[in-house]
Amino acid sequence: MIKWTKRLISAFGASFLWLICLIYFTQMQGFRSFVWTAISYQLKDKLKLSPAASQYVSSIAFFPWSIKPLYGIMSDCIPIRGRKRIPYLVIATVLSLVPWLILGSNSASRDSKWHLMIFLTVQNLGSAMADVVVDAMIAEAARYDRALFAGDLQSISWMAMALGGICGSLLGGYVLSNLQIDTIFLLFAVLPTIQLISCQFVVEKSVDSKNFQEYYISRVSTSNGSTSDEDSPFIEKFNRSIERRKKGKKNGKRLAVRTRKSDIVEKDDSLTLKQCHSIKDAIYDLCRAFRQPMILRPMSWFFLAHVINPDLSTVVFYYQTEVLKLEASFLGTARVFGWLGLMLGTFIYNHHFKYMKLRRILMCANIGLSLVNLQQIIVVSRMNTTYGISDKTMVLWGSALADAINQFKFMPFLIISGQLCPPGIEGTLFALFMSINNLGSTLGSFVGAGLASILNIDSRSFDNLLLGIIIHAICNSVPIAFLFLIPKEATGISA
Repeated sequence: MIKWTKRLISAFGASFLWLICLIYFTQMQGFRSFVWTAISYQLKDKLKLSPAASQYVSSIAFFPWSIKPLYGIMSDCIPIRGRKRIPYLVIATVLSLVPWLILGSNSASRDSKWHLMIFLTVQNLGSAMADVVVDAMIAEAARYDRALFAGDLQSISWMAMALGGICGSLLGGYVLSNLQIDTIFLLFAVLPTIQLISCQFVVEKSVDSKNFQEYYISRVSTSNGSTSDEDSPFIEKFNRSIERRKKGKKNGKRLAVRTRKSDIVEKDDSLTLKQCHSIKDAIYDLCRAFRQPMILRPMSWFFLAHVINPDLSTVVFYYQTEVLKLEASFLGTARVFGWLGLMLGTFIYNHHFKYMKLRRILMCANIGLSLVNLQQIIVVSRMNTTYGISDKTMVLWGSALADAINQFKFMPFLIISGQLCPPGIEGTLFALFMSINNLGSTLGSFVGAGLASILNIDSRSFDNLLLGIIIHAICNSVPIAFLFLIPKEATGISA
């Protein structure tokens, strides 16, 4: 283990590895549960929101995760002071940090539904942007002579995220029982602060004018190696700017100064044109790739699988705390079982499912999720108490099974996304795939909130919750009818 760590430090640098691990530990699905447990109780106990209203607020707050390609295009095409990653990571970290400082120090901001929703949306904007930027940094760091370490870099990132999830779930419920919510927000703000400081120690190469010229000419080159007519005036203008700068140096200081001012203006115009053209190219390439049936059809399936399935997680949370009287510390422990189930699901998938056809894997996963709903039906109908099985036992094992089986759906999504990304726009297109997945989840959450409203489920009445869970179980099996959208011969082995 020590030898492996030294090899990674030698290949990527200690400051880079520390920043990557810290971001995955803090910003992704990891340690965020430490503070989002408190958010759930704030919406329920302090703001007295119904389950449907609480789920609406959470769904809107998580919307920034559905537009991740925008962050990728911005960081790819619009360098800030010659750098494409660290400046955007600093901006993302500030957006992640400031809302927690405001929510922790200003009671009015956290006691208003609208203020809280706005600050949580800004915070998720920062987290989603950091997610995209750090993925791009990992992809760039693992190129060429360090390509052999790509798997190791991904492994250490996922380990950091899993460790953050376990620690956040264990501590989230405990601190909520012992600390005020403002203290929890301020404590969590320490991690983005450390992340902001850590950004200053990672060195990123600047995009200089020479690299810019070579990059742009390669971007506008046609298949036979020549440049297009509409772009040639820009290239000639850029070259004339370079030549005048050289000529000015030869003809004396006064001419050099006068020419340099002209060059600055032309260079600014050139950079603006280049950025606009790059953004236009990136969007065009993205749309052209996504319109291909081999990409559009499977992504449509994953999107529909989320939208058709009403998310009732917030309603179940209200039921567990209001009816079953489960403590926050126990629910944190249940999330730890969920993380363990997720890791177990990944292990089982890699050893027993990866050679299976994706259609069959996804069919088994959806059937499995429908069966997991039986566990919730047993708890809500109180059948478990008849046989002497405690509510805590049912919740613990239900959480582990649900996360393990959900991983059987997520792993094929990751694999097929990797197989479908064409060369050249892998990062941005993969971000688009993840955004589609996230948007589907967000819309599924809205559908779940709408279903809760229609069934009149609130914190004082859960009479129709059983019907809602039965509908949820039926909806889990509906995507099986659309599995023809998944490539027939695709298997669980990544290309």
